[in-house]
Amino acid sequence: MSKQKTGLIHREVEDFKVLMRNVPSSVVALFTVSVILMNLLANREIEIPISWLTLDCGFFVSWLSFLSMDMLTKRFGAKASIKISIFALGCNLLVCAILFLVMKVPGNWGEYYTYENSIVNQALDDTFAGTWYVLFGSSVAFLVSAIVNSLLNEFIGKMMKTNNFKAFAVRSYVSTMIGQFIDNMIFALIVSHVFFGWTMLQCVVCSITGCAAELLCEIVFSPLGYKANKAWERDNVGSQYFRWRDKQ
Repeated sequence: MSKQKTGLIHREVEDFKVLMRNVPSSVVALFTVSVILMNLLANREIEIPISWLTLDCGFFVSWLSFLSMDMLTKRFGAKASIKISIFALGCNLLVCAILFLVMKVPGNWGEYYTYENSIVNQALDDTFAGTWYVLFGSSVAFLVSAIVNSLLNEFIGKMMKTNNFKAFAVRSYVSTMIGQFIDNMIFALIVSHVFFGWTMLQCVVCSITGCAAELLCEIVFSPLGYKANKAWERDNVGSQYFRWRDKQ
């Protein structure tokens, strides 16, 4: 490996270290937990009495992931948001690996003693252990949507002439809507269409419905994200990271 590439990798590693010391730990924690939870909850489908309409429970927390990215992009930039997204994705993969190994350990779930049926154990083991194609599909979908959401959010932000809630809302809502649609659509095409037999109509409708539901959640909670960003600006959160970045 050339010295130039080695130096670039070293700078990026140092950049990530400084970034992690400057991003509020509460945001990183909530972001990471939301990524883990939305992948687990995606295993549960919401029963809707319309044949072409499908929606899973992942949308209950996925909005938090995208709101966190919007907040991080607003304060630290798209590059920083993408790095934190990769960190959260890495934590999710680690949790999946731990769950996979634990599910191989002989034992009974608490619900086994309620129903006294081994099928309960098998069902719970399969749910938490997951399957390779679901993990692959969700990982690819989240990574692509995180990159699109962060870059688009930053681009729209540069076009805005104000720094008020309206500007925050515009950049957040547009990037979230597109990012969520891409997330849902990629997952639907990789997993639902190929392995579950969904039609293209179901994939498209689910992607639109999902991003609409997730966008609605973000609209409700975006004022909290905006207030947090203003508090970061007021308290000069991330100043060490900005000084480091400006020197590079």
